[in-house]
Amino acid sequence: MSRVPLAEVEARARRAPPARDFVGSLLAPLGDLRAAVIAEIKRKSPSAGWIRPEYEPRESDGFAPEDIARQYHDAGARAISCLTDERYFAGQLSYLERVRDAVPLPVLRKDFTVDPWQIFESRAHGADAVLLIAECLTDSQISEMIALSVELGMGVLLESHDRENLERSVSLAGATHPDRVLIGINNRDLRVMKVDLDHTIGLVGEVPNPRMLVSESGIGTPEDLGRLAEAGVRIALVGERLMATASPGEALGRLIGP
Repeated sequence: MSRVPLAEVEARARRAPPARDFVGSLLAPLGDLRAAVIAEIKRKSPSAGWIRPEYEPRESDGFAPEDIARQYHDAGARAISCLTDERYFAGQLSYLERVRDAVPLPVLRKDFTVDPWQIFESRAHGADAVLLIAECLTDSQISEMIALSVELGMGVLLESHDRENLERSVSLAGATHPDRVLIGINNRDLRVMKVDLDHTIGLVGEVPNPRMLVSESGIGTPEDLGRLAEAGVRIALVGERLMATASPGEALGRLIGP
């Protein structure tokens, strides 16, 4: 598929409405909530396939990410993560705009971002933050794309799984824009598809400021959030556990509500 020329997508990005404060929304006081949750909109995954039968495509695709986003907003989500990868997750770039138009929350574009062109594309389509995966990127790529994201007003979730890449992430974020980059720890080991919440808890000590830490995957109960809170982690990204229910908003409310 051909791409929009760089000059054109950059111009669109720079004309886009100002980005919402992704990091600020997640660091705001919790009030009665158990955690600041980035709630994810996800139809499919390589491991689980279609998460619910109604998420499968029909002749007229009725999947409505904006409806799920409204449920999440009403239940107390602090941000929305929106899958845009088509091949593995059945996402669409248009979901970003549809979600952003539906709710006032910041929207994270979750995709395999490997090129600065995608940073401009994300902002042009309404993303307020982007995901960068340390395992997929060199130090120079990470630094360049953090700098470009911040220049465009966006936040960054810099994710890793293993200790070595977490150490890289902490160093690179600290050397660039530590107040605009959240450090994510993915509890899923993609080599063996094992998920373990203890993975985050065991690595908390590698992050100088645990308030900037996001635990991802394997979070499904208030007790899970309680364990993370005891370790100093107050932000979680939750997706498949919510999307697998008939009412993702109600599931989120039970997870984080007082």
